[in-house]
Amino acid sequence: MALMSGLQRLLRQSPLLHSHHASIRLASTLTSPKLFVSGLSRLTTDEKLKEAFSSFGQLVEAKVITDRASGRSKGFAFVTYTTIEEAEKAREGMNAKFLDGWVIFVDPAKPREPRPPQQSRSQPSESGFTVNKTVGWCG
Repeated sequence: MALMSGLQRLLRQSPLLHSHHASIRLASTLTSPKLFVSGLSRLTTDEKLKEAFSSFGQLVEAKVITDRASGRSKGFAFVTYTTIEEAEKAREGMNAKFLDGWVIFVDPAKPREPRPPQQSRSQPSESGFTVNKTVGWCG
């Protein structure tokens, strides 16, 4: 815990480190008003994200991505504005800043790549149940 607070202090007090790192991440230009936010705390909610990003323009959506099975945050989110200009302001204003005690990074969102269709290995039986044909070790 002391290490984290020391690291946070160092990042806050070092404008050179902060501005250099932020300028590297701001190199690419936005082509859509959708932003990818990484480095989120597992405690950051949709509401906290909206609150943090709302001052830069009109938000269309602010969504923390969660694991389907556990419901826990995966540590990243997407934020969408009505215009590219608003998204650019948010990117400049929030990149390499602290949110819920964690340094977050704001980058242009990339278009979602199509996934190949999943092939099911096991077929449902006539009764509707899936048969597990995995062979285990005996002995």
